[in-house]
Amino acid sequence: MNRIIVAGTDTGIGKTIFSAALTQALNGTYWKPVQSGLEDETDTEVVARLTGRPTLPEAIRLRLPASPHISADAEGITIDPAKIDIPRVNGPLIIEGAGGLMVPLNPQTLYLDLFAQWQIPIVLCARTALGTINHSLLSVRALKEAGCPIAGIAFIGDAEPQVENTITDFGLVSHLGRIPVLESISPQSLSNAASGIDTHTIIEAMS
Repeated sequence: MNRIIVAGTDTGIGKTIFSAALTQALNGTYWKPVQSGLEDETDTEVVARLTGRPTLPEAIRLRLPASPHISADAEGITIDPAKIDIPRVNGPLIIEGAGGLMVPLNPQTLYLDLFAQWQIPIVLCARTALGTINHSLLSVRALKEAGCPIAGIAFIGDAEPQVENTITDFGLVSHLGRIPVLESISPQSLSNAASGIDTHTIIEAMS
């Protein structure tokens, strides 16, 4: 299928930067199905600026920076997940989720439900900071109980080998590498960070 989903244990952990690094490393195309918040630079615009790789327009664009179901309600609409069609592209397609797995798209549907329906391998991004063991293992359990295929976990932050190994050992998932928190984000620093990603295992999961 040549597609991969980048999900996260929480919002604001660096999932978009990881998605950009992966898009660049795989010479892929980036797509974020739902964008909440349009005042600042969107995630799609960030990835396009940093990678120079193709990006696709979001299926749904919402003005309010909030959970998609809240943003949609503010505009008097309801998101219908059945109408979010996965684009067909040449080469790898990197799909970025929003926030954590339990973010609602509408009052009945979580992002996790959509991922379970799509059955596309998932890279779970997690912090290395304090608290990540609990958040990460809960997210892994949620993915497994929903029947989602997991390519593995990628970490963001300073190296914490014992913490990282605890998560992958208890979660029974692959360690997909780590990228640091980038103080200065540029195409070059992104390229350097991408060297820390286990692209070989991710490509295997996509095939």
